[in-house]
Amino acid sequence: MIDPFTSSLERPLIAPSILAADFANLGDDCRAAMASGADLLHVDIMDGHFVPNLSMGPAVCSACRQACPETFLDVHLMVTNPQMFFKPFHDAGANAISFHIEVMDSQQHARDLADELRSMGVNPGIVINPPTEVEKILPVVDAFDLVLVMSVNPGFGGQAFIPEVLTKAKAIKQLLKPTQRLEIDGGIAPQTAPLAIDSGIDLLVAGSSIFGQPRDQWAHTIESLRGPKSQK
Repeated sequence: MIDPFTSSLERPLIAPSILAADFANLGDDCRAAMASGADLLHVDIMDGHFVPNLSMGPAVCSACRQACPETFLDVHLMVTNPQMFFKPFHDAGANAISFHIEVMDSQQHARDLADELRSMGVNPGIVINPPTEVEKILPVVDAFDLVLVMSVNPGFGGQAFIPEVLTKAKAIKQLLKPTQRLEIDGGIAPQTAPLAIDSGIDLLVAGSSIFGQPRDQWAHTIESLRGPKSQK
């Protein structure tokens, strides 16, 4: 299993979002994505309340774990009460669990939840939406292993990339240690990935740009997302 939190990365990591996979063939798609060069898998969880859509639950995460027992699973909770889902997703095989700064009552609340996840052996992540001012998240990024900048408004796949969020990415990057990852999710394709990488992103989530292509093109797409081999 690749450890996304290694102190140095030669090139950005790529996490295909299974939200865009073929759910009738989910296990095969997960295995094929990893065989095509992906580093980890991204699992988007939506509660129909925090975002206007419902998606998968812990059972789907568990199915991914069974299909890919050695793959790092990055779970993104787009939910109003993330703490309620920590244990179910931990038990389903999640390695990292991220939740939104927008649902936190206070900075201390966010820090307490990060500590709870870490005590479970899960890497904690914190997420910020496009409309939210970066100042809301900056005071707590030191408590997390992963900071996820949404480059679309969460809820649905296939949306267009919002380039204005890269200003947030640059501000967050200045505060991160080498062992922390800066992730982006939304509208990531070979055309937009270089903009994200130039802004300090080192973990890119991509859904339809990978799973929306024929399988024999996935490896080429994943390599294209990483950029030139000299890219840091």
